[in-house]
Amino acid sequence: MLVIKNARIITMANNSQSNGYIICDNGKIKDIGPMHGMPFVSASDTVIDAQGMFLMPGLIDSHCHIGMVEDSVGFEGDDVNEMVDPITPHLRAIDGINHADRAFEEARQAGITTVVTGPGSSNVIGGQFAALKTYGRTVDEMVIKAPCAMKIAFGENPKTVYNEKHQAPTTRMTTAAMLREQLFKAKEYYEALMEYENNKEENEKPEFDMKLHSLIPVIKGELVVKAHAHRADDILTAIRIAKEFNLDMTLDHCTEGWMIADILKEYGYDIIVGPVLTGRSKIELKNQSLKAPGIMQKAGLNVSIMTDHPEVPIQHLMLCAALAVREGMDSYEALKAVTINAAKSVRLDDRIGSLEVGKDADMVLFTDHPVNYMSKVKMTIINGQVVYENHEV
Repeated sequence: MLVIKNARIITMANNSQSNGYIICDNGKIKDIGPMHGMPFVSASDTVIDAQGMFLMPGLIDSHCHIGMVEDSVGFEGDDVNEMVDPITPHLRAIDGINHADRAFEEARQAGITTVVTGPGSSNVIGGQFAALKTYGRTVDEMVIKAPCAMKIAFGENPKTVYNEKHQAPTTRMTTAAMLREQLFKAKEYYEALMEYENNKEENEKPEFDMKLHSLIPVIKGELVVKAHAHRADDILTAIRIAKEFNLDMTLDHCTEGWMIADILKEYGYDIIVGPVLTGRSKIELKNQSLKAPGIMQKAGLNVSIMTDHPEVPIQHLMLCAALAVREGMDSYEALKAVTINAAKSVRLDDRIGSLEVGKDADMVLFTDHPVNYMSKVKMTIINGQVVYENHEV
């Protein structure tokens, strides 16, 4: 077993310990509590004395492209956008991720234990995201859930890519229409498949369509849809379509969400904000603000903060959260935005995002309070195994 003692534990589950211990066994959290109640520790157990440092759940980047846009490689390592067909729901992130991407090591060094990575936003439907641990010998070993979400995109990106190719979509109307068309077709395809399964003698089995088949979990509400939308009107279009088809959706980027926070509160979709640590490189980012996460959090929305790596290098996830605190976000809510809220946004909060008995033993030990920029990661633990240790602090 792995035992960490004398830690200031921020559990993200309302039972934090000013001086506590945590016990891990077989990759799971077995026990947690105050030091005065710590049980007997066997000589065969691995014991780490945190010496008053801050222990919290491993960080979660809820939207990035790590492993799909490889660090310092260029075109050969860029597998994030298939820009020849605007409808590609059948593409799977796990087939494009290089587990040896150096960014995974940098993620571990920054205390990030889970990443949600997948296709970019060039296509109306981009494909399937995957949730991975940041440590493992292969992508298959790293997977928590794949697919964990389906990527769709609105606004500037699909318009720009396909306008240059002189094909649809070149307007926001066409982007929405193409998405609706595929969802309608997927619904009909699924209904025909069910009719066949319920009465094979009288019904003909529909011809297999890989794209439509990939959308079945989406129209059934079993797979989260990650909606790339920056501008307020695009955000509202995403909501309009989600309501039409009863989709389980998160609003990713949501750059102008702070401007319509009261409206977003009425609908209740999870918000994944970012990247916030960038310049306004395109028109849709003209209203980008570091105050956005705090404004939406104070409006009562479930807010996560993401890097969109490599737009913001993944190791700066906690810095993004710290900047949100500087600009008005509550510090505890900022920690939630990179832990339990992020886990909820991909419906994995039963396994990760907080330090609770039975959950995965993913943790990070900081030398000081995590939102303090001068704080350093002392140790990162995934599945109860130390995967990074800073020997300089």
